Amino acid sequence: MATIILDRDGVINHDSDQYIKSPSEWVAIDGTPEAIARLNRSGYRVAVATNQSGLARGLFSLETLTDIHRKMTDAIEGAGGHIDMIAFCPHHPEDNCECRKPKPGLLHAINQEIPLNPDTDWMVGDTAKDLIAAQRMGIRAALVETGKGQRELAKGLVSRETSPVFTDLPSFVTWLLT
Repeated sequence: MATIILDRDGVINHDSDQYIKSPSEWVAIDGTPEAIARLNRSGYRVAVATNQSGLARGLFSLETLTDIHRKMTDAIEGAGGHIDMIAFCPHHPEDNCECRKPKPGLLHAINQEIPLNPDTDWMVGDTAKDLIAAQRMGIRAALVETGKGQRELAKGLVSRETSPVFTDLPSFVTWLLT
């Protein structure tokens, strides 16, 4: 069974430069809960790997993050899908931890629970950091233009020549399943 690892902010839900600090600020990108459900129905496991430095910055608590993730999983379950695992980095970027993307620590954590296969598994993100983490883990990576994706392309941080690029998660899922 193959696994798709998704970044959260900018891939599943709308991102904010001020961080997603409460469940009310978490808003799914159109079609993403249904796209995750399509992956599940096609036999894919789905995991989430997300940097959440807002915890270290004191912008929200672990309890609030749990509530945000509950809202996300409820939305996905409402569309008939599910998330198999959520891995998050709670650290500040300056902490130099091993779990903050682009380091592959979150993917290693997922691999402990859901063994990853470089021939079938993907990381879908909206930043070069997501793609680098996948590369370091030895799995395939795709960029979506939602979230920070278009900015990353405009800055030249990700190239269409070397990385598959999709409008959004639903378009990646349609491509993958056809």
